Amino acid sequence: MALIEVKNAIKTYQTGEDSFNAMNNVSLSIEKGEFVAIMGASGSGKSTFMNMLGTLDKPNSGSYFLEGRDMLALGANELAQIRNLKMGFVFQGFNLISRTTALENVELPMIYKGIAEEERIIRAKEVLKIVGLADREDHMPNQMSGGQQQRVAIARAIVNDPPLILADEPTGNLDTKTSIEVMEFFVKLNEQMGKTIVLVTHEPDIAEYCKRIVRFKDGSIISDEVKTK
Repeated sequence: MALIEVKNAIKTYQTGEDSFNAMNNVSLSIEKGEFVAIMGASGSGKSTFMNMLGTLDKPNSGSYFLEGRDMLALGANELAQIRNLKMGFVFQGFNLISRTTALENVELPMIYKGIAEEERIIRAKEVLKIVGLADREDHMPNQMSGGQQQRVAIARAIVNDPPLILADEPTGNLDTKTSIEVMEFFVKLNEQMGKTIVLVTHEPDIAEYCKRIVRFKDGSIISDEVKTK
């Protein structure tokens, strides 16, 4: 059974009297353990597709199953629980809470999960150590570099041990050297920790770190390439 199964997904937006398909009959299957880049120009449909995978938006028609469960049949509370337990999100803008420490930012998903404070702190420290930031746990976001902030965001994404990581332009605000470091960590997450990663990017050099590249254009998938080593 595929981790992700999308079939014939259509998403239509209305702008005044006009309408357009942001997703046009999209079908895609992603197996557990894959590392997939979603590419395309602005307006290609890749962000709409990513929002659907993250259950932040729903298609007008079609289907989306995660671990065999119908995501389109669930209510808001169930979807919030799915996002907390099954998905980790990494964004271009880091999305850290500015007035809380790195440790507290990483704790946040565990608070929503109802984990006791003592266990939260132990686990958050462990995950910050994994991303190489054990010495930054008491730092605020404005006391860290962009690369360090993104690693805190990655720690927050993996702290509940979700099977799926969704990364939206995770290197978009980073310089080349830092982008390489972050992408090498995503490779580690995939190869050593077995995380399934779906990563949106418009940069070909970033997509090269992924094992499969799916390209969108005008709301449709135009190519789906599995790389051979």
